[in-house]
Amino acid sequence: MAEQSQEKKVLAGVAVLVKNGGRVLLNKRHNVHGAGTWGPIAGHQEFGESFEDCAKRETKEEAGITIDDVAFRVITNDVFEAEQKHYVTVWFDANYVSGELKVGAPEEESDIGWFSWDSLPEPLFLPLQHLLNGETYPSQTTRQKLGEAIEIDTKPSNRETSPTKTD
Repeated sequence: MAEQSQEKKVLAGVAVLVKNGGRVLLNKRHNVHGAGTWGPIAGHQEFGESFEDCAKRETKEEAGITIDDVAFRVITNDVFEAEQKHYVTVWFDANYVSGELKVGAPEEESDIGWFSWDSLPEPLFLPLQHLLNGETYPSQTTRQKLGEAIEIDTKPSNRETSPTKTD
């Protein structure tokens, strides 16, 4: 009997670092890849949904709170070898606005809480480890280079714009 190969796919996820003062929101993953680790609010984008709306929806569903000022941060490339899953995680920052924190998706998370950056719970979810280690796109250590790369040059070009004459 021929062995069937299962096509492996790269999936996309949205993760949001919800900030409340000097603390960040993390949940303990349960019954999903990375089970038993602590990570940010994260999930899959729905068809037609913006990244920002996905971050807001997932935060409301998983934590019962409202956020604003959702802003793109970086991307991580996350290969879960043991689970044979590969994610590209699009990271956002956001601010807590209102609501009482609760485990909103008990089928996916077993605990939730606010943590200071110097006392994060262990073990950490792989994408969060990559983020904290600076294994990101663009690299978190090249912010100035990124800014320079996307600046628009408004100076007139010194290039000659007339056709090149050939003999």
